[in-house]
Amino acid sequence: MKRVLATLLLLSVPAQAQVSSTAAPVANSSGSVTNQAVQVVPSRTTTFQYSSFSCPGTTLHINPFVSTTTGWADPYEAHYADPVYDTLDIVGAFDSEGNAIPDGRPDNPGSILFYKQIRTAQKTNFSINGGITAQITIPLDRSHVRTCRAAAEKQVALLDAALADKRLNHEIARLKNCGELMKEGVMFHPDSPYASVCADVVLVNPPGVIPPHTHSIPTSSKRVDSSDAETQTQ
Repeated sequence: MKRVLATLLLLSVPAQAQVSSTAAPVANSSGSVTNQAVQVVPSRTTTFQYSSFSCPGTTLHINPFVSTTTGWADPYEAHYADPVYDTLDIVGAFDSEGNAIPDGRPDNPGSILFYKQIRTAQKTNFSINGGITAQITIPLDRSHVRTCRAAAEKQVALLDAALADKRLNHEIARLKNCGELMKEGVMFHPDSPYASVCADVVLVNPPGVIPPHTHSIPTSSKRVDSSDAETQTQ
């Protein structure tokens, strides 16, 4: 019974509202952020071709870029009209002598005296951004690269040897043909643009011309006795 009475008393007591005197300022801000990204796309490494195989190498890619951003508001309003209200307060109350005095309220509430032009500061935003992106591509299998380079050096040596062999064949063929033509008495005219083809070929023994030469006759200094000569004669 006591518990029921206590409950009824609590329900019958009026609730007291709690009033807080703590200041709670509220600040609002707004803005916009534009995020721009530059994509770097991986590309192939630089390769060096040697005959039937190629060797990869380290590659450095440098890519300059320029990006622009334009922002505006639509519709565009440079100014807006701000109304100025009539706040005149002369009458509305009376003093002890019966004279009209202000009562703290405008005499003509809602009355607009004029409009004031306020600049909106609205404008078109334009930005330009530039930069450079760099990318280095390095082959990971360095042993393969070294082997490929060694093979490339041998391939170059083989190409140099083949070129030297062809050069030798060309010079021998030129010497032979020029020599045979000079023996037959056929030559380029000295003023011919092709006279230099056989200019360095020298004919040592031209046909029909005997070069100056000498021969030595061998002699013996041994004397033969008369007895030996008769014996040989018999």
